[in-house]
Amino acid sequence: MGAEKTMISKMFDLTDRRVLITGSTRGIGRVLLGAFADAGALPIVHGRDAERLECELESLREQYGAQRVAGIAFDLADEQAIDDGIARIDREFGSIDILVNNAGIQHREPLLEVSSDDWDRVLRTNLTSAFLVGRAVARGMVERGRGKIVNILSIQSELARVTIGPYTASKGGLRNLTKAMAAEWAGRGLQVNGVAPGYIRTELTQALIDDERFNTWVLERTPAGRWGEPADIAGAVCWLASDAAAFVNGQTIFVDGGMTAVV
Repeated sequence: MGAEKTMISKMFDLTDRRVLITGSTRGIGRVLLGAFADAGALPIVHGRDAERLECELESLREQYGAQRVAGIAFDLADEQAIDDGIARIDREFGSIDILVNNAGIQHREPLLEVSSDDWDRVLRTNLTSAFLVGRAVARGMVERGRGKIVNILSIQSELARVTIGPYTASKGGLRNLTKAMAAEWAGRGLQVNGVAPGYIRTELTQALIDDERFNTWVLERTPAGRWGEPADIAGAVCWLASDAAAFVNGQTIFVDGGMTAVV
């Protein structure tokens, strides 16, 4: 029994694995940083705003130690900045073992009124950046013959709702990009999967929670009868990032309290 426990522990062990999480200065990304750090990994904070990034780094270093957390700022809308940023991580912190493509934005407007600029902005941030960062990181992973990529999707990868068409299209595209990455890189030692959160309680969704009508709809529509918490997402992501998911590839794990399972 003791040996079996040791084997299971090793399967889930993330000690000293370098983890880049895009868009991780707030929301779900910030919680994921803490979860990976608690699991013994070496998280790398990412954001576009260097000042906000430094504030988060200071807080994380106080909690986990200066040697346990790193950070980098670059713009996900700039392909050259992405390539330069990944190259800098390799030089200064070491090769990335785990990538979590978490960065994303929302745009609420009826499709008939959405401008092409807003459409492009959402697709670029939510979908194209995951391709660009994933490609830049996967080059090194393929050379080493190992690596984990977890893309943060959404229940909108499967379902649609009025006024969020660009977001829905981007997350649906990201779900299939996840499959394409797995198809091309699984044979090179990579595991690429997606986690699709339902309605999660964060600072970004607080306005929806405060909307009594919308809040009631979420609670009635979700079999679990509650909003999800960021920690609910962290468990699924850390599992996919571990050796316990070594034969899981191209899958989307819905963490939504059962919302997508019912009509």
